[in-house]
Amino acid sequence: MTDTRPSLIIFSPSGIVPAAAPVRKALKRLNALGFASTLDASALSKHQRFAGDDATRLDSIHRVAEAAPHVALAARGGYGLTRLLDQIEWPLIAQSVERGTAWVGYSDVTALQLAAIAHKAAGPESVGEGVTAGFWAGPMANEDFGHKDSVDGGDDVTQEVFVEAMTGELEAVGFRTEAGFDGLEARGRLWGGNLAVVQALLGTPHFPKIKGGVLFLEDVNEHPYRIERTLLQLHQAGVLDQQKAVLLGTFNGFKKSPLDRGYNLKAAIAYLRSQTTTPILTGLPFGHVPTKLCLPLGRKVNLVVQGRDVLVMW
Repeated sequence: MTDTRPSLIIFSPSGIVPAAAPVRKALKRLNALGFASTLDASALSKHQRFAGDDATRLDSIHRVAEAAPHVALAARGGYGLTRLLDQIEWPLIAQSVERGTAWVGYSDVTALQLAAIAHKAAGPESVGEGVTAGFWAGPMANEDFGHKDSVDGGDDVTQEVFVEAMTGELEAVGFRTEAGFDGLEARGRLWGGNLAVVQALLGTPHFPKIKGGVLFLEDVNEHPYRIERTLLQLHQAGVLDQQKAVLLGTFNGFKKSPLDRGYNLKAAIAYLRSQTTTPILTGLPFGHVPTKLCLPLGRKVNLVVQGRDVLVMW
């Protein structure tokens, strides 16, 4: 009997997967959510802090691309994808998208996602209704489907949104932002991800040159002054002024310093707003937090703000 469930492969392109238990739990949970889930052959490989040496992880990406599952879900982030970008066969990645694969992840996976856009391997900017193929900023297997402290392996909203996105039902996401942006409307390509990774790609062939886009950003374990410095670099490089809007997700995990003297993330954002005319909106439910949305990278979106309610539609 043919399995009609959407196929899903968990693979590890970045950091080491410390233990197999979360991945096994994620497989079980994803199967319960309606996917035919399998684990890539090298997903549990270990080399230093990486999920296998560079060749092993590169092979896993190419192997998943050749298999062209409905969903290619990263196990976790960490660090490692930047080392592979010069060697990835981008036409093979593009072919997997043409065959229907949705590549999903966040954090270090930002490097793969943005490089795919830069190398024109992420699929078209505009697609028909219900098309899931392409690159999505979204949950990953270990923490979002295999978390040890959750019966169902992760946050209910995150999992529900993921299923909607991967079955073609998700057409928009919404959130609340600060006052002051009522009436804002914009249309452009949605792109971005982890701020540190976006910064690391700047000036390389793997950085997408998107003008008139909607840029979203998040990060973890970075003090507000480091967040400001990185955003300021993007601004001074001309990136922020070229966007229709910037959406800020969650920036968490940092420790306050006695040297801050009232300086905080809000102050950092206020300073950036004084430097660019591009609207900077906060409140996007995305980042290193349990509840996160799925966002289609490289696609044209419509951004509408009514009062403090923000709607991003594609």
